[in-house]
Amino acid sequence: MGKKSVPYNDEMLFQNLTESRMTLDDVYARMTRFVSSDVRASYQFVIGTDSQVFGTYTKFVTGVIIRRVGRGVWACYRQSVVKRPLLSLKEKLSFETTLSQETGYLFGGTVFPAIEGLLLPYVYQGAAIEAFIDIDAGTEPLRNPTCVYVEEMVNRVKAMGIYTPRTKPDSFGASAYANRYTKRPVRLVM
Repeated sequence: MGKKSVPYNDEMLFQNLTESRMTLDDVYARMTRFVSSDVRASYQFVIGTDSQVFGTYTKFVTGVIIRRVGRGVWACYRQSVVKRPLLSLKEKLSFETTLSQETGYLFGGTVFPAIEGLLLPYVYQGAAIEAFIDIDAGTEPLRNPTCVYVEEMVNRVKAMGIYTPRTKPDSFGASAYANRYTKRPVRLVM
């Protein structure tokens, strides 16, 4: 039997520095609690994915971040593994975008509307929320070999209708947060 190229996502479990094995419901509860503590603030809801090739597999990390602009953040991530090295830059970037979109759809139907509902009564007192999917690609040809794929990935995110796409240098969800957790290899049970 050949190598599988479908992602292993451990039942869509999330973790951060203080908690592990969080379900979507757990993440939902943490995020709404975070927002409930200051409903008059401006928020950014950010999803971004980065990846790293480790010999025989590629590790993907998708970060989910709720940022109270200028005053704190709550974040977590989930890990996915493709049991083969993805060496094509386009394939890696496309798969990163797909994982961000998949996660975005999960949150877009439940968590994001709930957060909007918490903030809506306080819109005239400063409450606001923006939703982003951060793409780990840049637009400067001399610095970013991914620039030739930016338009395609941006259009995919725009087509979702919920999220605003961001690219480097503004895509901190992918290029900073998720990137941080891609560096350590995972133990694969084959």
